[in-house]
Amino acid sequence: METKKNPLSLQLNLNPDDFLPASKDEKESLVIMRESVSFWKDGFRRLRKNKVAMICIAIILVIMIFAFVVPSFYPYTYKDQIIGANNLKPMTYSADEQARIAAGEEVFPHFLGTDKMGRDYAIRVMMGTRISLLVGLIAAAIILVIGSIYGSVAAFAGGWVDLVMMRIVDIIYTIPDVLLIVLLSFAIQDPLKKLAEIPGFNWVNVVGENMISIFIVFALLYWVGMARMVRSQILTLKESEYVTAARALGASSSRIIKNHLLTNCIGTLIVTTTLQIPSSIFTESFLSFLGLGVAVPMPSLGSLASDAINGLNTNPHQLFIPAFVISMIILSFNLLGDGLRDAFDPKLKN
Repeated sequence: METKKNPLSLQLNLNPDDFLPASKDEKESLVIMRESVSFWKDGFRRLRKNKVAMICIAIILVIMIFAFVVPSFYPYTYKDQIIGANNLKPMTYSADEQARIAAGEEVFPHFLGTDKMGRDYAIRVMMGTRISLLVGLIAAAIILVIGSIYGSVAAFAGGWVDLVMMRIVDIIYTIPDVLLIVLLSFAIQDPLKKLAEIPGFNWVNVVGENMISIFIVFALLYWVGMARMVRSQILTLKESEYVTAARALGASSSRIIKNHLLTNCIGTLIVTTTLQIPSSIFTESFLSFLGLGVAVPMPSLGSLASDAINGLNTNPHQLFIPAFVISMIILSFNLLGDGLRDAFDPKLKN
């Protein structure tokens, strides 16, 4: 017999069926969470949503193809001089080439004209872009290795070791880099000439003492910013529980730094290294513009711009083209670095 509830009673009218265990389908319908993904997968997924960063990646790939792939089948080389083809305008031919065309011979056009020495300017821009990219990539790798090791050791050791190592960094910050490059160029000139005479070291003459001095200065000076960044990261990470557990298990300091600390700040290292590449390219281009870059006739974008200064009124494209390529490389890497920072920095995740 069903009993009626007193309207003045405080007792709740509950249905016993409401307290039955939920079914599997009901449980799954209540679970609202996104797919579990790794750090890298999540970072690259966020990066793909950044249209500016993806456009920059496409531009960098095109520039790399232009610098590393096209010269392999281009009919001219960066040092071949064509007689009578001095300072040709884009898509024009010398008198000799016009005569060959009239005779029915096929002549490959000079898409960007030629320079004052009669060398095809397009291939020189390609090789100059290759040199500038290689300098940026190699310098960034040098800075990454030296800066990450130095900063991690200083932060992990702490105490007076950290104090002394960071005071050395402060001193290095005060050294003028251009002056050091000039002094090194004169100091290592004779040793490099002797080194170039040894079989297997012919590349020294190709690169030139100025270029080697630039790499030495990158190794001596430009890693300090990376070291400070790594130090700040390691100071926070070394107090983590997994570092304490690794110490308790008897792991060595080098193993902790390599397998635990640097591994956990790899995202920041990638972003900082990406931002270092355009800075290195700009430094090399600036020094090449001053005549402290690669050895003649090897071109770089900075040396091409420097050579075109005197002919700015008659051949302005010889200055604007390498300047435009430098600008595109630096802008693309900077915007890509910003995109990587937004994608891999945990503090910026929504």
